[in-house]
Amino acid sequence: MRTVVKWVKLIEFTEDSVKRFLIAAVAVFLCAGFSLTGLAQTAADAPATKADVERYFQAVHSHDMLLKMMEAMSTPMHQAAHEQCEKDKDKLPADCEARINKLLDGMMKEIPFDDMVQAMVPAYQKHFTKGDMDALIAFYSAPTGQKVLRELPAVTAEGMDAMMPIMRKSVEKMTERAEKEVTQMMKSST
Repeated sequence: MRTVVKWVKLIEFTEDSVKRFLIAAVAVFLCAGFSLTGLAQTAADAPATKADVERYFQAVHSHDMLLKMMEAMSTPMHQAAHEQCEKDKDKLPADCEARINKLLDGMMKEIPFDDMVQAMVPAYQKHFTKGDMDALIAFYSAPTGQKVLRELPAVTAEGMDAMMPIMRKSVEKMTERAEKEVTQMMKSST
């Protein structure tokens, strides 16, 4: 009987030991998991570094994108120059359009794109975390993100074409109002 009691006690001790070991192992595993998760969240929540932002700019081909967007905006600007030269052709030289187009093209070439991109880095660092940058890079590296990058210049050009008449009307109305206001001020000051 004593032997049976000893075996029962040994089995209970062994079961308790195994249970304690398993509970301890699970506790260590969970703590380690939570710690690693906490570390991962902390790293993802850390502010984006300059290197993170530059990796993002590379993923979105920012320099090329700016050039394409400027080219896309150039077409409606040239169209507006054409229309203005046609509208006032009796007051302007015959080479008005060629001169304005040359001026516009020269101004576009002088835009310091690389400096502009670098100037944006602190704003990205302020508003995005490392995790945000990693997610954006993952998106723009994926097929849908690459399509957005390919199609955005055309979307911008088409959008500019659609907006230009609205913008022209609005600017004309604002100019008329400003001219009337200045005329009124001139009349009332005399």
